[in-house]
Amino acid sequence: MKVSYHGHSVVKVESNGKTILFDPFINGNDLTDLKVDEVKPDVIIVTHGHGDHLGDTVELAKKNNSLVIANFELAAYLSWQGLNTHGMSIGGAYNFDFGKVKLTPAFHGTGLVTENNEIIYLGMPAGVLLTIDGKTIYHAGDTGLFSDMKLIGDRHPIDLAFLPIGDNFTMGPEDAAYAAKILGAKKVVPIHFNTFPPIKQDPNQFVQMLDEGVGQVLNAGETIEL
Repeated sequence: MKVSYHGHSVVKVESNGKTILFDPFINGNDLTDLKVDEVKPDVIIVTHGHGDHLGDTVELAKKNNSLVIANFELAAYLSWQGLNTHGMSIGGAYNFDFGKVKLTPAFHGTGLVTENNEIIYLGMPAGVLLTIDGKTIYHAGDTGLFSDMKLIGDRHPIDLAFLPIGDNFTMGPEDAAYAAKILGAKKVVPIHFNTFPPIKQDPNQFVQMLDEGVGQVLNAGETIEL
């Protein structure tokens, strides 16, 4: 299984001939190496409805007939735009043909800001546990630190965790380092940093806060094999 990072919170998982793409914010993301015309996801998982996570989901899903997995309200909103969706809620899990997806809590806001200065509520933000071929990947989405991360780690041994470190909108490096500790993930990769001025961080300093060998900084396009 190949797991690659593509700037901001974009993560791609390739396994058994399937491509699964998390939070495909590509257009407008100066830190990504991806192009909308070149990526062909079979599955798109969206953690919440903010524009820097929903990103190019509609265009990608329509071009590739992708299955879009998200919380129930966001999935309903996307289905009204003609997408093939599967809605879920926090704590729920579902076995798909490519693997198992479970939504976890994430403490954050959600909603899509329209051109008319309105905010469309798009359900509760989530983290995601993706289990494929006996390996579990945790994408925390946008979240602050919360104590039940220990419960998530106790219930679901995590091989690879993607944790936001940008601060301001999510956990900062110190809280993310504590989250890594209580999650007990074997490997931790920082995400959601340096895309915008308020979330400027040094990911290498974050890695130094973790136990030796746990943290790994991935540049856009770099891959971890599980």
